[in-house]
Amino acid sequence: MSIIAPEIEMVDRSTRSIRYLEHGWPTHLDRWHAHEEYELHLITATFGKAFVGDHIGEFKAGDLYLTGPNLPHNWRSDESFTENVPVRDMLVQFSHGSVESLANGFPEFAEVRNMLMTAQSGILFEGFNATFARGHMEAIRDHQGPERILAFVRFLVRLNEHAEKRILSTAKLVTPAVGSKYARIGAVVDHIVTRFKEEFSVTDAAKMAGMTQATFSRNFQSVTGHRFVEFVNRVRIGQACGMLYATDDPVMAICHKAGFHNLANFNRHFLKQKGMTPSAYRETARKDLVPALEETHE
Repeated sequence: MSIIAPEIEMVDRSTRSIRYLEHGWPTHLDRWHAHEEYELHLITATFGKAFVGDHIGEFKAGDLYLTGPNLPHNWRSDESFTENVPVRDMLVQFSHGSVESLANGFPEFAEVRNMLMTAQSGILFEGFNATFARGHMEAIRDHQGPERILAFVRFLVRLNEHAEKRILSTAKLVTPAVGSKYARIGAVVDHIVTRFKEEFSVTDAAKMAGMTQATFSRNFQSVTGHRFVEFVNRVRIGQACGMLYATDDPVMAICHKAGFHNLANFNRHFLKQKGMTPSAYRETARKDLVPALEETHE
């Protein structure tokens, strides 16, 4: 099995549009996995490492995440937690189709749909009040039928209003497909993601989008949340992360395959984005993801 390949999880929603789950630690659900549903995930206890797409970072109690369809993820508590934790995770899984139908029926819900499109790269809601988050989760858990749906929608609206949304992964970079500006910026994003090794300047990008360079730069940052050069480097580092996960290629070779011309520049950008060196990233991923996969399949 490839190091990066997640276990595919099937979620039964035959009798309900959303699914609430909670579990403690340790748990057999601790595994590198993906599923077709969105997942709203609240950590209620412990701390450790979060894996979302190509993102590796620290998590703590109170952190709230939203992952999109088929985006691999896992949260591994630190080895210092040796005793059972009754509830470490509270989560809700829901389908794209359910939210899409809601947005089609109620145009006012379109902004929430755009947030969910962004969640295909994974979102951490930085600074969201943990007590409020738990209260919303408990309301979803404790209600059934239409009241559960209303509690869920209320939580999504609150999350959409929250200002500090940190995009985690470059594994799936998407832009909301609403309006011509978004479509043109989206075409540039697709070009960067699929042809990341090629030289592609902001002048080239502006020409592709049919905008002046100043207008393009302003629109690109408003849509993606990043300046153009920063975004290109982010995509290239994301591609490098995939190669570090899935291959034994030397770091120097991965540096060039990801579109960087020299190792020093690659290491500098990697450290800035991931908070660790490429070698440390590979070691961390293999240490914390591979054992979980092997244990799951024993």
